[in-house]
Amino acid sequence: MAENGASFEAKQADGELVIALRGRWTIGLVAAVNSQAAALRPGGARRARFDLTAVEAIDSAGAWVISRTRAALQAAGLDVTIEGGGPAQEALLDKVLAAGLPPPAERHPHHYFIHIVERIGAALIGFFKQGRDLLSFFGAVTIAFLRLFRQPRRIKFVAFIAHIEQTGLNALPIIGLISFLIGVVLAYQGADQLRRFGAQIFTVNLVGVSVLREMGILLTSIIVAGRTGSAFTAQIGTMQVNEEIDAMRTLGLDPLDMLVLPRVMALVVALPLLAFYSDILALTGGGIAAVFLLGMTPTQFITQLNHAVTLNHFLVGISKAPVFAMLISIVGCFEGLRVTGSAESVGRLTTQSVVEGLFLVIVFDAMFSILFSFLHI
Repeated sequence: MAENGASFEAKQADGELVIALRGRWTIGLVAAVNSQAAALRPGGARRARFDLTAVEAIDSAGAWVISRTRAALQAAGLDVTIEGGGPAQEALLDKVLAAGLPPPAERHPHHYFIHIVERIGAALIGFFKQGRDLLSFFGAVTIAFLRLFRQPRRIKFVAFIAHIEQTGLNALPIIGLISFLIGVVLAYQGADQLRRFGAQIFTVNLVGVSVLREMGILLTSIIVAGRTGSAFTAQIGTMQVNEEIDAMRTLGLDPLDMLVLPRVMALVVALPLLAFYSDILALTGGGIAAVFLLGMTPTQFITQLNHAVTLNHFLVGISKAPVFAMLISIVGCFEGLRVTGSAESVGRLTTQSVVEGLFLVIVFDAMFSILFSFLHI
């Protein structure tokens, strides 16, 4: 053992076990005697005495080893005393001994059914709290919109135009490609099913009505929710982490005017245009598939499409776009403002904003379908 290292010697005489400690009982040296101290046994003694006269230094790690050994000897029925330490050592030992050893962990019975019910209850409470906060944020955004009519100078036109470019123009390639392919898929799947009844010509009706009423706006909203809604949350969340939003408030600037309203307004303008673009590309894909699959000419396809769809079909689909735009943009901005000071929070709430945006889009689309069916539109 190195010089001045922790060591001890245990001697037994007249029914007393004397444990003489020597050296420095500190965290870097006490590990050498830890296992020996744990293996110490009374060996028939009735009393035990720790002699700290030769101890040069002691810290909480050394005091803990002594406390553990003392507790083991006391559990074996010995009367244990500690002597020979200086005032500072005695004060440290008194604190460690008073704290005692940690109690054994209590084992609680695990009830799986209760645990499941508890998690469901917690999820429901969180769901309703989230809905309440989101509704409150929607009210704040609505009030901010109304304030713009009284104070038009608060509109940030540069940010508005920039966000139209980001949310609309830059999304054209991905939306166009997916819409075109969906039109092809609808035409092929519809033709396969209608061929059984000799009604392949009605593939045009299927593609036209489904694209204009549902698929065009729904696909566009889903892509925008994943692409733009997540971008809104990430952008505002990063500003929140960097304390830029706090700086805005310090300068007397309202984050709703500076960050939220330009994004909401831009998406309300861009999404109907994207939905129209998606309709055109999906009908084009369906028309090309019909030409190759059914042997129709482009003129025949356009004529049949003109008979199959009306202006109402287009208006039903496009009327959903502003509502879906409001939902996606408000959810994205709302989750961005909820970000706390960590990168993990940005990622988690970005994912959450996409999930919430998609959920609300699907729910409102179902509500629109029920409403239009009830109104026979």
